[in-house]
Amino acid sequence: MKVLVPVKRVVDYNVKIRVRPDGTGVELSNVKMSMNPFDEISVEEALRLKEGGNATEVVVVSIGPAKAEETLRTALAMGADRAILVETDDHVEPLAVAKILKGVADAEKPGLVIVGKQAIDDDSNQTGQMLAALLNVAQATFASAIEVSEGRALVTREIDGGLQTIEIKLPAVVTSDLRLNEPRYASLPNIMKAKKKPLDRKSPDDFGVSTAPRLKVLKTEEPSGRKAGVKVESVAELVEKLKTEAGVL
Repeated sequence: MKVLVPVKRVVDYNVKIRVRPDGTGVELSNVKMSMNPFDEISVEEALRLKEGGNATEVVVVSIGPAKAEETLRTALAMGADRAILVETDDHVEPLAVAKILKGVADAEKPGLVIVGKQAIDDDSNQTGQMLAALLNVAQATFASAIEVSEGRALVTREIDGGLQTIEIKLPAVVTSDLRLNEPRYASLPNIMKAKKKPLDRKSPDDFGVSTAPRLKVLKTEEPSGRKAGVKVESVAELVEKLKTEAGVL
């Protein structure tokens, strides 16, 4: 079984985000970029499936600028077998991403697509669901555990009431949650080897997909600062403050 894993290049999660002075978006100049954390978890899960004998090949794909090659090489250094770069300088929205991934999936015929549940730059949480609909296959979202056997997958999901385990038929799309696994670090020898591996380069036109944005960002603002909390001596004092100061009761 082949596993397809989309990965996205985003601002590193350790970086403090700064809004551009003109409010047109987030400052990306001279900012450390890395693989989206949820996608890193997806790559790790695909590699574990391969190591467990449930997958034969792990293919990673990224949609973005030429610099996204760095993100793909990180996945190759982790242990992925092949990488595909769909190169575009446009800001690609989730629907366009899903359409491009459908084209890649139609060509690669994966038994399983593992998608990060969301990207930390836009937090859309849409691509996996849209891709499953376009491919007309089963989906399981927010996975915290995956077991694959005999053309089916058992996926455990965290819900309000605890844990829910569902069975889906492959091929399918699964979106990964934080507690699915702990991604490995790429070793230095593997990093050096990954630099020499060839990439399969494509463009959105190869899949007949337009990346022109459907949404227009009017303004970007930093969130307002939070006020410090206060301690109260009793429930009665808490209720009084909620009534008189917060105005929520």
